[in-house]
Amino acid sequence: MPRFFIHVSMKKIALLCNPSPVSASKVQPMAELIVAILKQKELSFTVFDSEWPVTLTGFTEVWIVGGDGTLNYFLNQYTNNELPLVIFPGGSGNDFHWVLYGQIEVEAQIEKVLNGQVKRVDAGICNGQWFINGVGIGFDGAIVHDLIGKSKLAGKASYLLSILKNIVSYSEKSCVTVMDSAIISQECMMLSIANGKRYGGAFHVAPKALLDDGLLDVTIVGCISPLRRVKYLPVIERGEHLDLPFVKYNTSKKINISSPHMLHAHLDGEYMASNTFEIEVVPNKVAFVV
Repeated sequence: MPRFFIHVSMKKIALLCNPSPVSASKVQPMAELIVAILKQKELSFTVFDSEWPVTLTGFTEVWIVGGDGTLNYFLNQYTNNELPLVIFPGGSGNDFHWVLYGQIEVEAQIEKVLNGQVKRVDAGICNGQWFINGVGIGFDGAIVHDLIGKSKLAGKASYLLSILKNIVSYSEKSCVTVMDSAIISQECMMLSIANGKRYGGAFHVAPKALLDDGLLDVTIVGCISPLRRVKYLPVIERGEHLDLPFVKYNTSKKINISSPHMLHAHLDGEYMASNTFEIEVVPNKVAFVV
């Protein structure tokens, strides 16, 4: 994929912070630290912490403080953006940040991106909405639905609490999944269509996924009893589930999913519901400084 350097002295940074008051306790300290470092380095930047600008004209980069949901909001707010992005962890899971940068301190990440390269990665569209990390349908969507309006705990704690609530009560739904090279009709506990390797605060649902291969990784989990769900949860967390007998794994550029039932779902952790999902990868859609 094409890469190029950005000269530090030419940077004009738009620092966009998750404007939600619920996220302020995570976002504000991170933003203040970034601002202090940028001032120290005498770099040009503008902070947007309550209302984002209508246009990003005049900036050379966009630095976003927030989680996967904040990045999802950005992609759907600025659908034609071509500016390189940087994402800093300010959410509850920060899974896409981990995929891009790994476990890294803020100061080290700033040094990295100030001297970094621009890399284009894939994104996806689901029912007309952009996503960057992945779509979860069924059990995953029910978990996100359960978290609506609740204060999210750090890391995967919120996700785990919701799993414990739903792991006994959730029932599989009949789905037809049409991919480039396969059609699968079965009862499904969950369907994951992933661009990144993990979501839910470190659950490696798609351990083979690559951000720039022009494909989405499709993982279908079939019928499994509540007791076995508990048993295999740590296996999924580690990304060691793809060879299990009740799991089907494939890759595809386009995926159509239909069901007679209304299905809970999420895009990058943002809730949605439908009984049909039209999903497609868009190669090289988004540029990040890495």
